[in-house]
Amino acid sequence: MYARHDLVWLARNGWHEVLASAPHGTPAHAAIVRWADADWPLVVRRRDDAAQSEDACLGLAAPPDPASGAKLRLPLRVPSQHIARHSAPLPLDAVTDALPAHWRASFARLAESRAGLDLRVFGSLALQALTGQAYLRDASDIDLLFRPRDSAELDEGTLLLASHHDELPLDGEIIFPSGQAVAWKEWFTTRARAERVLVKSQDGVKLGTRAELRAELEPA
Repeated sequence: MYARHDLVWLARNGWHEVLASAPHGTPAHAAIVRWADADWPLVVRRRDDAAQSEDACLGLAAPPDPASGAKLRLPLRVPSQHIARHSAPLPLDAVTDALPAHWRASFARLAESRAGLDLRVFGSLALQALTGQAYLRDASDIDLLFRPRDSAELDEGTLLLASHHDELPLDGEIIFPSGQAVAWKEWFTTRARAERVLVKSQDGVKLGTRAELRAELEPA
């Protein structure tokens, strides 16, 4: 029902359940209270072994500590009935105001040249845009999701991302129709050498073949 990287907003009962899992006085409890008060979204993550069929596996990623750079990451599980709404990851134009000044011109060129390709933003840049908190650091990447509709778009999109990689610290995944995902840089840089690639899905990580993934994009 929910795909990795989707955004999820909890109803009041959902926040109550999440808070019950974090002891008072801990950084985890403080972060959850802050998220609940601000009604910020959580992010769908890979399902874990303890999850029940009705559970949504979510993550809360707090911004890096300004002094130490430490990152608080909370894996959470909530019954799906406590989800108020959800959405796909952010489109490119939703993160413009959160971009550092030195990325804006190059990012605008990428957005203008995508020609209808389905590109979405997740990770630190998306969270900074959603919450207004300081997530980005000098070494941060711009994490993009690319959902090709056919093989031609797959090739066009990976070439587009590669052509902007010298200007922007682009990272992220290609999402195939089945929900399986491959790092776009691995797909692009190994296309002439490797038959197998590392495939991520809602249920785990495995090696898969490029041919099987590309077949998902071919006409029946």
